[in-house]
Amino acid sequence: MDFKKSIAVCITGALQEAFGQAPLTAEEIQQVLEIPPDPSLGDYAFPCFRLAKGLRKAPAVIADGLREAINAPFLARVDSVKGYLNFYINRVLYAREVVEKALREGANYGAGDEGAGKTVCIDYSSINIAKRFHIGHLSTTMIGHALNKMYRFRGYDVVSINHLGDWGTQFGKMVCAYKKWGDKAAVERGGVDEMVRLYVQFEKASQDDPALADEGRAWFKRIEEGDPEALEIFEWFKSVTLRDAERVYDILGVKFDSYAGESFYNDKMQPVIDELQAKGLLSESDGAHVVDLEAHGMPPCLILKKDGATLYATRDLAAAFYRKRVYDFTKCLYVVAYQQNLHFRQWFKVIELMGYDWHAQLEHVAFGMVSYEGETLSTRKGHVVYLEDLLNQSIAKARAIIDEKSPALENKDEVARQVGVGAVIFFDLYNNRIKDIDFWWDRALNFDGETAPYVQYTHARCCSVLRKAREPDCAPDYAALADPESQDVVRLIEQFPDLVTTALERSEPSMITRFIVDLAQAYNKFYYERRILDEDLPTRKARLGLTRATATLIKSALGLIGIQAPEQM
Repeated sequence: MDFKKSIAVCITGALQEAFGQAPLTAEEIQQVLEIPPDPSLGDYAFPCFRLAKGLRKAPAVIADGLREAINAPFLARVDSVKGYLNFYINRVLYAREVVEKALREGANYGAGDEGAGKTVCIDYSSINIAKRFHIGHLSTTMIGHALNKMYRFRGYDVVSINHLGDWGTQFGKMVCAYKKWGDKAAVERGGVDEMVRLYVQFEKASQDDPALADEGRAWFKRIEEGDPEALEIFEWFKSVTLRDAERVYDILGVKFDSYAGESFYNDKMQPVIDELQAKGLLSESDGAHVVDLEAHGMPPCLILKKDGATLYATRDLAAAFYRKRVYDFTKCLYVVAYQQNLHFRQWFKVIELMGYDWHAQLEHVAFGMVSYEGETLSTRKGHVVYLEDLLNQSIAKARAIIDEKSPALENKDEVARQVGVGAVIFFDLYNNRIKDIDFWWDRALNFDGETAPYVQYTHARCCSVLRKAREPDCAPDYAALADPESQDVVRLIEQFPDLVTTALERSEPSMITRFIVDLAQAYNKFYYERRILDEDLPTRKARLGLTRATATLIKSALGLIGIQAPEQM
């Protein structure tokens, strides 16, 4: 039973009965039904203020009239309070409907097919070639990965894109450094670290010999022109970087459909530039070519520099047109830090000015910065935390905790990996994505706080109860789930499908993360307050059903944000 829909239908019927008209449809009423912050105020609330204008009556009068006209067997009572209608669902019916639906649908509970036939492109992670994967890439990678899973959960086709930073003069310098001082075996062995060492050596040497910079630029020009030797070394550098990055992606469980980066769009920019010119949008400014956005409250969008070189905006425009043409996306998301807000506003506006209505399908999913135990990260100052090191350290710390608390646990290494990696991801995704994050070990690996280990342990607790239980062969007595602790768990389970919808609308995985904590806390309270393996068999059956539904939902919700759920800890 869809309680929200049923309540909305009741309200529309009551409007006709009490007032002779229904200014809002059942669908519109369903959209504005609220879940009160305090369960004592009901399971759902309808603000009658939305009807005051259409009915020309005070909200309190409307609420009183509707209360008298509503009578449905699934409702325990309806209250009129200060212009609100508060609905209390029959507790036994509520528990039965929600738990049986959750058990019936299992891991698909909350899934949907509204995305069938629609494609979403998600641009995230976007690592730089010849640079190590550091903690600053964690948010873009895991927010993007979570959105990928959430959209797939709702039936969308998703194209996950790692828009590689693989273009610029620095790659000419790297090729030059390799030709002068490099060794192929050393690069294969040392990977990105060896390439960084060569680049640093080049930068130091060029301070004493300015001609080196010219050599670096010359090598980049050779890359631009397709010189076979330059391209071979350049492509090799990319493959070595991706090999190193894949180790991190494998730990995180992240995969991409496309690694088309900046260099991929070299031959795709000129048609965009030509179209801008043909539509009279390109103007000259101090020798550069720009799209004037003053009328839209923004600085000009730089398309070509004085020397004719392209910029990030040029490439992003070309990439957007390519993706629209190839994938025909319904949405194209860019998971990039909030420092780039203006950049995205500018080139999104350029596409709008070009006359393409699909500019509204482009979305910048901004996020905050990451610091580490109170210190701002800075590559130039040498304060960098590499993501692979962070994850391995977290796994090692989790293993030490397991050795101390659960020395007899089987599969310690696998559980330590799930807990250690989960702790890092959960910490990153717990707060609203736009907030800055300060990573601290004692918080991330706390088994008692609002953390991955806490919710993973709750899942393991549910699994332990289910392993120990002899599930009786009888009908469950859902009256056993009418108590406040059981109802808190039931209420959260019922809310999950709507929560996923809202999280997608807001591109906000933290809503899923916080939900999992709420569910774990509610279940643990139920676990301590109610005897699950009760000798009354119908009661045991009902409480085991609630436990199984909770375990399944914690596991699937954790999966949506890229975290695994151990069955034993």
